[in-house]
Amino acid sequence: MTLYEIIKMIHVSAISLSITGFIGRVILSLKNSPYQNRYWFKKLPHKVDTVLLASALFMVYLLGVNPFTTLWIAEKIIGLCIYILLGMVALRWGKTRTIRAVAAIAAVVVFAYIVYVAHYKAPSVVFSY
Repeated sequence: MTLYEIIKMIHVSAISLSITGFIGRVILSLKNSPYQNRYWFKKLPHKVDTVLLASALFMVYLLGVNPFTTLWIAEKIIGLCIYILLGMVALRWGKTRTIRAVAAIAAVVVFAYIVYVAHYKAPSVVFSY
């Protein structure tokens, strides 16, 4: 197993943990559960996302590509920014449960789109024209 494959496995594992944690936090938030204020529910997602970002950057380094000129990676970065903003609305900024729920669903759709672009290594929306 090469170093790239090990880092990719870490990255994919972090992706799974990240989206699972996000969905769990959204459910707790929509139910106004007291568990959402526990230490691990607040801190663990940041640690998982740090591993996710670090592994992504390391893979880009190992591939030797420029993330801003490799269009599928650039599109993933744009999608990530949109996902983060929607996640903030879903977990913090949304005033009503409906707004938070719609933002959460949109965030999961954007997340799925990012996975799609990563899997096929081809831009699909922003840079496809």
